[in-house]
Amino acid sequence: MKLLQINSSIRSDASHSNRLASQVVTRLQAAHPDATLVLRDLGHTPHPALDGVALQALFTPAEQRTAEQQARVALDDALIAEIQAADVVVLGVPMYNFGISAQLKSWIDAISRAQVTFRYTANGPEGLLTGKKVYVVLTRGGLYRNTPNDSQTPYLKSFLGFLGMSDVEFIFAEGLAMGPDAEAAALTDATQQIETLIAI
Repeated sequence: MKLLQINSSIRSDASHSNRLASQVVTRLQAAHPDATLVLRDLGHTPHPALDGVALQALFTPAEQRTAEQQARVALDDALIAEIQAADVVVLGVPMYNFGISAQLKSWIDAISRAQVTFRYTANGPEGLLTGKKVYVVLTRGGLYRNTPNDSQTPYLKSFLGFLGMSDVEFIFAEGLAMGPDAEAAALTDATQQIETLIAI
């Protein structure tokens, strides 16, 4: 089994989403001792945002790209290769201003490539990253689950499904900024969710 962990918090070791994502991975490794892990920390090493220069490079035929364009496309290629190879994907996703982090959005833009990770057909779009299990760890300072203010869950479900990843489990840790007791309860609850989802 090949595991891919994507951390998207800018808080490094202080990040609840990073730590809980690592708990998911540890649990998976305990259940599958032969599993290998690729860890990409977008907070520590941000992927460049999609801009006009990057878009031009992507739309330039490979044989006509400049050295600079080739280097820029190669950065996206590396992320695509990682998720193509993965059997299980674990996303650590904090909430920033009701949405995902800019770092995670850059990763999403990088792996979304027509004819590679999705394609349009006569019957509509078809995701090409099929056969993968995805765990999404969502950490929030307040309480947003199942409310209109939770834009993350439907967005990520739609995006992952668009690329062919429909087997998705969401793990929630909420109320993390509502005092020490609420924080401790949220982390305990998230750990219980992880243990329930991943049997050893």
